[in-house]
Amino acid sequence: MDAVVNMIEKILARAGRRPRVEPGDVVVADVDLMVMHDLSASFVTRVFREELDGAAVHDPSRIVFVFDHNFSAPTEEGARRLHRVREFAAEHGIRVFDAGSGSLHHVIIESGLWAPGQVIIGCDSHTPIHGALGAFATGVGNNSMAAMGFAHSKAWFRAPETVQVRLEGAPHEGVTPRDAAQHVVGSLGEDSAIYQALEYAGDYVEGLSIEDRCLFPLMSIDLGAKAAFIDPDAKTEAFAREHARAGFELVRNDPGCRYADIVRIDLAAIDGPQVACPPTVGNVRPVREVQGTPIDIAEVGGSTGGRLRDIRTLVRRLDGRSVHPGVRLQVVPANRGIFKAALREGLIEALVDAGAIVCPPGAGSNQAVNMGAMCAGETMISNQARNFPGRNGSPEARHFLASTDTVAVSAATGRIADPRG
Repeated sequence: MDAVVNMIEKILARAGRRPRVEPGDVVVADVDLMVMHDLSASFVTRVFREELDGAAVHDPSRIVFVFDHNFSAPTEEGARRLHRVREFAAEHGIRVFDAGSGSLHHVIIESGLWAPGQVIIGCDSHTPIHGALGAFATGVGNNSMAAMGFAHSKAWFRAPETVQVRLEGAPHEGVTPRDAAQHVVGSLGEDSAIYQALEYAGDYVEGLSIEDRCLFPLMSIDLGAKAAFIDPDAKTEAFAREHARAGFELVRNDPGCRYADIVRIDLAAIDGPQVACPPTVGNVRPVREVQGTPIDIAEVGGSTGGRLRDIRTLVRRLDGRSVHPGVRLQVVPANRGIFKAALREGLIEALVDAGAIVCPPGAGSNQAVNMGAMCAGETMISNQARNFPGRNGSPEARHFLASTDTVAVSAATGRIADPRG
């Protein structure tokens, strides 16, 4: 009888040119796509130049650089780093989406360079987002990217065991997919899935749009997961036909897959909108517990925000109101396509009229490379992905993570607020 295997095991077997792969097997896999933002591209290209003297880039068509942290280099050193990466890309024929194109993974998805069934690696910890699109996607180190990825278009993995996370029940009013994704992190606990693959499943996941499904694999790194995915279905196929490379093969789980564990999360038990509180993404509490906390900055943007749906929600929630005079509201579209759509719909004008600061498409205040740095004593609420101390400037600043709905009403009131009113 043939083995019953899941999507990831099938993809790794094919990429490793093996008849089958089981959890624990070490696989040297062909890599289809290597994606890096400007910070990681700077490190990897330096390693390639300085430590792999004389090596050639095996297949530059599989490598993509997206300059998303620096949308306009604020220092000479920052400009020099970008210049060196541009030179490397020109020398080796690597495609660059330059500053202002958007946030790394949203640019990759928009570009159509990906396809279901691929092996996608990046030096960014949120690379597993592509698992929502039917790919095996994970992060690797800078040296591995240079020595195996650039030089050979390969990477090695120990095939992970898979835990299925079933999201069941209907959430209460005001609980958005972002709230559910944060609740999963808080419920399972940071580092609860070290080097495992997480499969998100259940009626709730099946009912989500591809855009919202992406939130769950994207945030899986904070659980310690090596990868995360959603078993492809008709929605995945339709999205891929519209946005991905042609000629792909949809790789699905075999019926009756076995799991290392099955975790069931009752979404009906979520106590309203959720907020990840300092100092980590796993410190998740109901908004009512932090309601009234004064804020200085609100932001919609970054790897988990800045989608067209987020910008629409922000405008709807503001409903003609101005941003609170004590708050800087930063809005960062996730890619150029989203920015153009928001312009066409009049959303950008509405946000400017409300007093928001609209920034070029990019990673937003992520790591405060270009914007959003906080000093000691300041507080931000955003739908960014991370909030640990020092992430956005001073380690004595505080950063709360929430849905766009919660960010919007907080920006209007000057304090963390419950979007349900």
